[in-house]
Amino acid sequence: MSLLECLVGLALSLILVAPLIKNSGELLVKQIALEKTHSLALEADRALELIGRSIRMAGYQNAQSFLEGKRKPQPETDFIRIQKNNGYRGSDSLIVQHELSPGVDFDCIGNTLSKERTKNALAHQGFLVDRQASAPKGVRVNGGSLICQSLDRQGRLQNTTLMNGVHLLSVSELEGRSGRAFKVRIEMTDGALIHQGFERTFATRNLL
Repeated sequence: MSLLECLVGLALSLILVAPLIKNSGELLVKQIALEKTHSLALEADRALELIGRSIRMAGYQNAQSFLEGKRKPQPETDFIRIQKNNGYRGSDSLIVQHELSPGVDFDCIGNTLSKERTKNALAHQGFLVDRQASAPKGVRVNGGSLICQSLDRQGRLQNTTLMNGVHLLSVSELEGRSGRAFKVRIEMTDGALIHQGFERTFATRNLL
Protein backbone atom coordinates (compact mmCIF):
# COMPACT_ATOMS: atom_id res chain seq x y z
CA MET A 1 0.00 0.00 0.00
CA SER A 2 1.43 3.35 -1.05
CA LEU A 3 1.75 6.39 1.16
CA LEU A 4 -0.98 8.12 -0.85
CA GLU A 5 -3.38 5.25 -0.25
CA CYS A 6 -2.59 5.37 3.48
CA LEU A 7 -3.29 9.10 3.61
CA VAL A 8 -6.54 8.69 1.72
CA GLY A 9 -7.61 5.88 4.05
CA LEU A 10 -6.75 7.95 7.10
CA ALA A 11 -8.70 10.93 5.76
CA LEU A 12 -11.75 8.76 5.10
CA SER A 13 -11.52 7.29 8.59
CA LEU A 14 -11.41 10.75 10.16
CA ILE A 15 -14.41 11.83 8.11
CA LEU A 16 -16.39 8.84 9.39
CA VAL A 17 -15.20 8.99 13.00
CA ALA A 18 -15.32 12.77 13.55
CA PRO A 19 -19.17 12.96 13.78
CA LEU A 20 -19.15 10.11 16.29
CA ILE A 21 -16.56 11.87 18.45
CA LYS A 22 -18.53 15.12 18.25
CA ASN A 23 -21.78 13.41 19.18
CA SER A 24 -20.13 11.61 22.08
CA GLY A 25 -18.74 14.90 23.40
CA GLU A 26 -22.12 16.61 23.14
CA LEU A 27 -23.80 13.67 24.86
CA LEU A 28 -21.27 13.83 27.71
CA VAL A 29 -21.87 17.57 28.18
CA LYS A 30 -25.63 17.04 28.25
CA GLN A 31 -25.27 14.19 30.73
CA ILE A 32 -23.17 16.36 33.08
CA ALA A 33 -25.72 19.20 32.80
CA LEU A 34 -28.57 16.77 33.52
CA GLU A 35 -26.81 15.45 36.63
CA LYS A 36 -26.12 19.00 37.85
CA THR A 37 -29.74 20.00 37.26
CA HIS A 38 -30.96 16.92 39.16
CA SER A 39 -28.61 17.68 42.05
CA LEU A 40 -29.76 21.31 42.24
CA ALA A 41 -33.40 20.18 42.14
CA LEU A 42 -32.81 17.86 45.10
CA GLU A 43 -31.14 20.66 47.06
CA ALA A 44 -33.98 23.05 46.26
CA ASP A 45 -36.56 20.47 47.34
CA ARG A 46 -34.72 19.96 50.65
CA ALA A 47 -34.59 23.72 51.27
CA LEU A 48 -38.28 24.17 50.48
CA GLU A 49 -39.23 21.32 52.81
CA LEU A 50 -37.29 22.89 55.68
CA ILE A 51 -38.75 26.34 55.06
CA GLY A 52 -42.25 24.89 54.69
CA ARG A 53 -41.93 22.96 57.94
CA SER A 54 -40.97 26.17 59.76
CA ILE A 55 -43.86 28.11 58.24
CA ARG A 56 -46.33 25.43 59.29
CA MET A 57 -44.90 25.52 62.83
CA ALA A 58 -44.93 29.34 63.08
CA GLY A 59 -46.96 30.69 65.96
CA TYR A 60 -47.46 27.41 67.75
CA GLN A 61 -48.27 28.11 71.40
CA ASN A 62 -48.29 25.38 73.98
CA ALA A 63 -51.66 25.40 75.76
CA GLN A 64 -50.06 24.02 78.90
CA SER A 65 -47.86 27.11 79.23
CA PHE A 66 -50.93 29.32 79.33
CA LEU A 67 -52.61 27.12 81.92
CA GLU A 68 -49.52 27.31 84.08
CA GLY A 69 -49.28 31.08 83.59
CA LYS A 70 -45.76 30.88 82.14
CA ARG A 71 -46.51 32.89 79.00
CA LYS A 72 -48.73 35.69 77.88
CA PRO A 73 -50.38 35.83 74.45
CA GLN A 74 -48.12 37.33 71.81
CA PRO A 75 -49.13 39.29 68.67
CA GLU A 76 -49.16 37.11 65.55
CA THR A 77 -46.89 39.55 63.75
CA ASP A 78 -44.05 38.49 66.03
CA PHE A 79 -44.25 34.83 65.07
CA ILE A 80 -43.36 35.13 61.39
CA ARG A 81 -41.49 37.98 59.70
CA ILE A 82 -40.27 38.57 56.15
CA GLN A 83 -37.42 40.98 55.52
CA LYS A 84 -37.35 42.00 51.86
CA ASN A 85 -34.22 42.44 49.74
CA ASN A 86 -31.71 42.23 52.58
CA GLY A 87 -29.67 39.25 51.39
CA TYR A 88 -27.46 38.08 48.55
CA ARG A 89 -28.62 39.50 45.19
CA GLY A 90 -31.69 41.00 46.85
CA SER A 91 -32.86 37.79 48.47
CA ASP A 92 -35.49 37.90 51.19
CA SER A 93 -35.08 36.44 54.66
CA LEU A 94 -37.66 34.63 56.75
CA ILE A 95 -37.77 34.54 60.56
CA VAL A 96 -40.10 32.18 62.40
CA GLN A 97 -40.80 31.78 66.12
CA HIS A 98 -42.85 29.20 67.99
CA GLU A 99 -43.10 27.47 71.33
CA LEU A 100 -42.08 23.88 71.90
CA SER A 101 -44.68 21.18 71.39
CA PRO A 102 -45.18 18.26 73.80
CA GLY A 103 -43.46 16.01 71.24
CA VAL A 104 -40.01 16.19 69.66
CA ASP A 105 -39.24 19.32 67.62
CA PHE A 106 -36.24 19.97 65.39
CA ASP A 107 -34.67 23.17 64.16
CA CYS A 108 -33.67 23.79 60.54
CA ILE A 109 -30.34 21.94 60.89
CA GLY A 110 -31.78 18.90 62.64
CA ASN A 111 -30.97 19.74 66.25
CA THR A 112 -33.55 18.59 68.77
CA LEU A 113 -35.18 21.65 70.27
CA SER A 114 -35.14 22.02 74.03
CA LYS A 115 -35.75 24.78 76.56
CA GLU A 116 -32.04 25.66 76.34
CA ARG A 117 -32.46 26.35 72.62
CA THR A 118 -35.18 28.96 73.16
CA LYS A 119 -35.30 32.62 74.07
CA ASN A 120 -38.25 33.91 76.10
CA ALA A 121 -39.66 30.38 75.71
CA LEU A 122 -39.67 30.74 71.90
CA ALA A 123 -37.67 28.72 69.39
CA HIS A 124 -36.14 30.77 66.57
CA GLN A 125 -35.65 29.61 63.00
CA GLY A 126 -34.45 31.83 60.19
CA PHE A 127 -33.55 31.42 56.52
CA LEU A 128 -31.41 33.86 54.56
CA VAL A 129 -29.01 33.87 51.63
CA ASP A 130 -25.48 35.19 52.04
CA ARG A 131 -22.41 35.34 49.84
CA GLN A 132 -20.37 32.14 49.87
CA ALA A 133 -17.56 32.48 52.39
CA SER A 134 -15.91 29.11 51.79
CA ALA A 135 -15.23 29.38 48.06
CA PRO A 136 -11.48 29.01 47.31
CA LYS A 137 -9.78 32.00 45.72
CA GLY A 138 -10.00 31.93 41.94
CA VAL A 139 -12.86 29.40 41.87
CA ARG A 140 -16.10 30.41 40.15
CA VAL A 141 -18.77 31.09 42.78
CA ASN A 142 -21.96 29.20 42.02
CA GLY A 143 -24.47 31.50 43.71
CA GLY A 144 -24.84 32.23 47.39
CA SER A 145 -25.27 30.08 50.50
CA LEU A 146 -28.59 29.33 52.14
CA ILE A 147 -28.11 29.97 55.84
CA CYS A 148 -30.12 28.42 58.65
CA GLN A 149 -30.35 30.65 61.71
CA SER A 150 -31.18 28.97 65.02
CA LEU A 151 -30.37 29.14 68.72
CA ASP A 152 -27.57 27.24 70.43
CA ARG A 153 -27.76 25.73 73.92
CA GLN A 154 -27.04 29.12 75.45
CA GLY A 155 -29.90 30.75 73.54
CA ARG A 156 -27.54 32.62 71.22
CA LEU A 157 -28.09 33.00 67.48
CA GLN A 158 -25.97 30.73 65.31
CA ASN A 159 -25.71 30.64 61.52
CA THR A 160 -25.16 27.35 59.70
CA THR A 161 -24.74 26.89 55.94
CA LEU A 162 -27.33 24.49 54.56
CA MET A 163 -26.30 24.51 50.89
CA ASN A 164 -24.61 26.50 48.15
CA GLY A 165 -25.75 27.28 44.63
CA VAL A 166 -28.63 29.56 45.67
CA HIS A 167 -29.10 32.50 43.32
CA LEU A 168 -32.18 33.99 44.98
CA LEU A 169 -34.69 33.34 47.77
CA SER A 170 -38.04 35.08 47.58
CA VAL A 171 -40.81 34.87 50.20
CA SER A 172 -44.15 36.66 49.89
CA GLU A 173 -47.43 36.41 51.76
CA LEU A 174 -50.49 35.65 49.67
CA GLU A 175 -53.54 37.85 50.15
CA GLY A 176 -57.21 36.99 50.00
CA ARG A 177 -57.05 33.67 51.84
CA SER A 178 -58.90 32.51 54.94
CA GLY A 179 -55.61 31.61 56.63
CA ARG A 180 -52.06 32.87 56.17
CA ALA A 181 -50.14 31.41 53.25
CA PHE A 182 -46.72 32.16 51.82
CA LYS A 183 -45.21 31.64 48.39
CA VAL A 184 -41.57 30.61 48.55
CA ARG A 185 -39.38 30.68 45.45
CA ILE A 186 -35.79 29.54 45.35
CA GLU A 187 -33.56 29.91 42.29
CA MET A 188 -30.60 27.57 41.96
CA THR A 189 -27.51 27.94 39.76
CA ASP A 190 -24.24 26.18 39.01
CA GLY A 191 -22.60 29.56 38.41
CA ALA A 192 -22.35 28.92 34.67
CA LEU A 193 -25.09 27.59 32.38
CA ILE A 194 -27.75 26.19 34.68
CA HIS A 195 -30.28 28.51 36.28
CA GLN A 196 -33.54 27.01 37.48
CA GLY A 197 -36.35 28.21 39.73
CA PHE A 198 -38.50 26.18 42.13
CA GLU A 199 -41.65 27.45 43.81
CA ARG A 200 -44.07 26.17 46.43
CA THR A 201 -46.84 27.56 48.61
CA PHE A 202 -47.16 26.83 52.33
CA ALA A 203 -49.96 27.62 54.76
CA THR A 204 -49.56 28.21 58.48
CA ARG A 205 -51.32 25.89 60.90
CA ASN A 206 -51.34 28.14 63.95
CA LEU A 207 -51.88 31.65 62.58
CA LEU A 208 -55.06 33.20 61.18
